[in-house]
Amino acid sequence: MGLPRFYVDTPLGPHTTIALPEAVTRHIHVLRLTVGDEVCLFDGSGNEFRARLDTINKRDATASLTDATQPDTEARYAITLAQGIAGGDKMDWLIEKSVELGVHAIAPLQTERAVVRLSGERAAKRVQHWQALVQAACEQCGRARVPAVAPIATLREWLADAKSTDVPRVLLSPRGTQSLTQWAVQSRERIEDRGIVLLIGPEGGLSPDEEALAEAAGFLPLTLGRRILRTESAALVAVSALHAVLGEF
Repeated sequence: MGLPRFYVDTPLGPHTTIALPEAVTRHIHVLRLTVGDEVCLFDGSGNEFRARLDTINKRDATASLTDATQPDTEARYAITLAQGIAGGDKMDWLIEKSVELGVHAIAPLQTERAVVRLSGERAAKRVQHWQALVQAACEQCGRARVPAVAPIATLREWLADAKSTDVPRVLLSPRGTQSLTQWAVQSRERIEDRGIVLLIGPEGGLSPDEEALAEAAGFLPLTLGRRILRTESAALVAVSALHAVLGEF
């Protein structure tokens, strides 16, 4: 078992003593850690620090940090997951698992067939909730870089920004005539050099108009085989397939 890992939302430096956030202190109490125990702290920048607990009070604690290290836990290529918002707990689950698989960034999209409609304060709170899930997933899986969850945008708004990039762009669609894995083999160098953007619809998929907009923005429709997967499965299968083909696993 490795050391308990905690994300700290403040820049960390070697050979310093820091006050730990209340949320981390609560977790320390849950784990029954004591003064002198060692933990691992990271701030999302890619570095992590071995640290010793110096004081533990009811709502606060302090820790002394040693040298920084950079764990080799990031994928060799950046994957941006553009995901139509799924209903219920599905979105939570796929965000958590996609982070464990190494996704670099997440863009939640409001689409025509989405079951959930979010705007204003509700949307902002949901993004905060998803970002907290991302941080917890990084604590669990050993990542020291924390993927960002972008503010919720409509598909049209997001595509307007996506047009300006030269990153390979893929739309998962049952209309695709080529599989994701076949394309990935042919596009290995581009993916490893520039990364990839995966666009996936919500329950019911993207509408024909939305798929046409995505293709006009440079997205290539590809499939995951002869079966249609649920939205919460598609993202994880796609990332796993890319990793398998490109040697990440």
